[in-house]
Amino acid sequence: MEGKRYATSRRKACQHCSSAKAKCDLRDGGCTRCARRNLFCVYPKGLGAKGSAYNLDGPTDLENSQILASTDRDFESGTQNSMIGSARSMGDVNGSPTNTSLTAFSEGHTPTNSKSNIPRHVEEPDFTILELICPINVEDISNRWLNSYVPFPGQKQKDYPASVTAFMYRILKSYAAITAHGRGLPPFVHPLQVTPKSTKLPLSTCLSLVRVCDQPRPGSEDFAADILRREMGTIYDQRRKYDDMTLLAAFQAYMIYCMALFFTLNQTTDPFLRQAMMNLQELACATSSQGLVCTAERQHTRPRWEAWVVAEAKRRTLYVMYLFDSLLFAQDGLPTFLGTELYGLPAPSAGVLWKAGSRQEWEREYNVHLADWIVAGLHINELWPMPAEMDEAGVVEQRARVDMWLEGVDEFGTMMYAVTNCTHGG
Repeated sequence: MEGKRYATSRRKACQHCSSAKAKCDLRDGGCTRCARRNLFCVYPKGLGAKGSAYNLDGPTDLENSQILASTDRDFESGTQNSMIGSARSMGDVNGSPTNTSLTAFSEGHTPTNSKSNIPRHVEEPDFTILELICPINVEDISNRWLNSYVPFPGQKQKDYPASVTAFMYRILKSYAAITAHGRGLPPFVHPLQVTPKSTKLPLSTCLSLVRVCDQPRPGSEDFAADILRREMGTIYDQRRKYDDMTLLAAFQAYMIYCMALFFTLNQTTDPFLRQAMMNLQELACATSSQGLVCTAERQHTRPRWEAWVVAEAKRRTLYVMYLFDSLLFAQDGLPTFLGTELYGLPAPSAGVLWKAGSRQEWEREYNVHLADWIVAGLHINELWPMPAEMDEAGVVEQRARVDMWLEGVDEFGTMMYAVTNCTHGG
């Protein structure tokens, strides 16, 4: 009788509140305490009260309890050592819950109130069949670091005005900050990538481990940087073992680590960062070679949602890498060059496509996109300087296409346009 009484009492709280021995209000879709801490609220399988919609497949209840208890302690204490251990356990590739899965995803450049942005019922994606192609020479991506030292024939130098360099610095810094604060995802990581069943180890570990950069104690910056450098080394050493989705996660995680080192931990003079950028470009080359464009996109038909998400996430991460690389060279007083190797890739997508919360919503919006763009969507090179040989009619047509693209872009696309327009005109 006594055992039954205690078993019943344990089911009157979610896993996090139970582990912390805290009061749980059992709200539908997740309790208030978990929402305030950006935690994935999970109720025991046997719970008959409200909020019982969550039922994780994969680890056992005991394993979930241990992982969630570890996560809860991280948010309560904020200690660096517990964060490292939690990142390892929470990064289980088999679907262990993470503190970033299905939680506050930022839709802009600045942190927002997480409670109003928590998608509670996200459809589990299927990334097994993607059908992607690579229309560019990816080897030029891995060799990009050489451009400023050994210029290649035909390269076009670009000179960022000081105001544009400052703008890029602030925007990219916000991407690092929002991740370090645990308030959401940077705009090149799609929420479908971090659902419990789709999250990959490099990215899930990163989104937990990078929290050591959140307001580090005075004198601890070098210690935190060393933690990130070791994890970056692990990612790079294992890059040849990754499948396509894990390779994309590794590329994004490495990108986040680089920005965290530079912007959050102030490792601006660290020689490791230049080597890290070379490694990052090699990861970019590897994941790009697996495809950057959906076959259906090239045929002007609607692709599968999952395939489009992967292609768009790859392209956005690639564009951010180019901006960050250009920023580093500009700050070092070295010349920067136009990324002509990206010629022909689609420009960042419309915000309604990137932010669509369901397959049905995305398919509906993509049908509208196909109807609006009868020939083809905007390409990234259409944001570059107008070709000298283009006649007046061509200039008018291209500007009209850019105007149409601007009608639907999100904050990321607006940022890209601001950088290119203020640098090249148009």
